[in-house]
Amino acid sequence: MPIYMDRHDVSDEVTAEHVAQLHQEDLKVEQQFKCRGLTYWFDENRKTAFCLVEAPNKQALQDMHNHAHGELPHSIIEVDESIVESFLGRIEDPEKSKKTTLNIINDPAFRILMVTGIGRASLNKNESNQYMEVLPKYQQLLNIVLGEFNGRIVKKEADCVLVSFDNVSSAVSCAVEVQTKFKKIISGLENVGINLNIGLSSGIPVMEKEDLFADTIVLAERMCNIATGEIVVSTEVKDLYKSENLNVFVEGEMINSLSPSDEKFLNQLMDYTEKMWQNTELKVEDFSKNLGFSKAQLYRKMISLTGKSPNAFIKDYRLKNALALLNKQIGNISEIAFETGFNSPAYFSKCFHESFGILPSNYIKQSITYA
Repeated sequence: MPIYMDRHDVSDEVTAEHVAQLHQEDLKVEQQFKCRGLTYWFDENRKTAFCLVEAPNKQALQDMHNHAHGELPHSIIEVDESIVESFLGRIEDPEKSKKTTLNIINDPAFRILMVTGIGRASLNKNESNQYMEVLPKYQQLLNIVLGEFNGRIVKKEADCVLVSFDNVSSAVSCAVEVQTKFKKIISGLENVGINLNIGLSSGIPVMEKEDLFADTIVLAERMCNIATGEIVVSTEVKDLYKSENLNVFVEGEMINSLSPSDEKFLNQLMDYTEKMWQNTELKVEDFSKNLGFSKAQLYRKMISLTGKSPNAFIKDYRLKNALALLNKQIGNISEIAFETGFNSPAYFSKCFHESFGILPSNYIKQSITYA
């Protein structure tokens, strides 16, 4: 049977005891609607409650709530219980709450998410060998440090990891520790072009989209992959950290904290880019018009946020997507060139070589050799 998570936005007067009482009312009638309440989360500060329920469909879950107490959820999404546990640390009631009469749970579902991405400037043979040497050391380092700061891995790929933290201080400290120790790993390498980027954002599991923490993940990924800085944090993460640490934030060149206007611009920029990047006719003027900036303003904003001019930004974005297609062996070089917004295979090969230090044709041969 499917499992759903719903979100209830409650009034300021509602307490953890009130939510526990509502949950008990659900449990009394759940069998009538073929539902089974697994657990719930309640955030006293943000006044949000989340129920995890096994149910035939969304309507059955709504009917159960309506019949039990009339408090209908504001949003419902279908979830995978293993993913829920990775993000939130549990899929059943905490042991301490089971010992109380009402089973009161005052446990927020608010989490800090960290996205890490390791990349390389060049794809030629020597740099590729260095990268393959560094990668397992980085992965081992990450596992050790995450354990020290109670980070839970939600998703893991060779070069990208998504991690969930309950505590903002742990998340920020973990990011700093990972970066510091990563620099020691690469310090002995010559001409190294390997870099590690980290994005930290925060949020709740259910909003309006159909995936858990969808908006929070997107922002963390964009900060990691697009914004300049070894560690890039959202405004909310910075404010939360300061509230836990005597109004002091971590200082140093390693961390870049975005302002609310930076976050807004980053999301606008990426929303438009993700929609239009494959269009070979895309021009800087299109970005200016759709983002509401003059060409000069756009240039300054993008240099400040991404370290790249608009033209360089879109070219690099296309090349990264082209590289992903080459790695997946989806299409030949000509097909990939046009698929990723380049107006000719020759221009694509030229840009690819300038960016990665190797022609795409030679990169394919090199990849086959390593495979």
